[in-house]
Amino acid sequence: MKTSALMLALSLCVAAPAFAANPMVGGAAMYDSKNIIQNAVNSKDHTTLVAAVKAAGLVDALQGAGPFTVFAPVNDAFAALPPGTVDTLLKPENKDMLVKILTAHVVAGKFSAADIARKAKASKDGYFNMVTLSGDALSAKMKGDTLYIYDESGQTAQVTIADVNQSNGVIFVVNKVLLPK
Repeated sequence: MKTSALMLALSLCVAAPAFAANPMVGGAAMYDSKNIIQNAVNSKDHTTLVAAVKAAGLVDALQGAGPFTVFAPVNDAFAALPPGTVDTLLKPENKDMLVKILTAHVVAGKFSAADIARKAKASKDGYFNMVTLSGDALSAKMKGDTLYIYDESGQTAQVTIADVNQSNGVIFVVNKVLLPK
């Protein structure tokens, strides 16, 4: 009996990965060896975001070296916008506005959830303030074990999946579209 318990313990140690695997996103495996775009196109929860990134001409930028921290809204977040908003933003004449909104979801640098939580807790007001690639502000705050992202327009997005590592940064899946002023 002792031998079989020892064998079971040893087999569990051998079978356990030496590192934490990336979480699945939108039913797809996310690989830290692939870049943000290469992973995002496989997520069924991010088809609207991918279409918007293509329409905005940001594919090459998000395949760049980075590193980037991306707060990636799910399809339901875009669907929650007022009717017609997404269709309007995807029109070529609104490309500048679309670029502004999308780059308001991207911060230069790679921040893990632990980094963000530590920086927020260390600040006097409990927020970690970030400047996005659009030049707009985002703030992060921990409430219990949950990370929230606040935009300049008063929207609060909950991080539903954190620390999806990419070769050129990290993705945080969020449940709201973050809007610049």
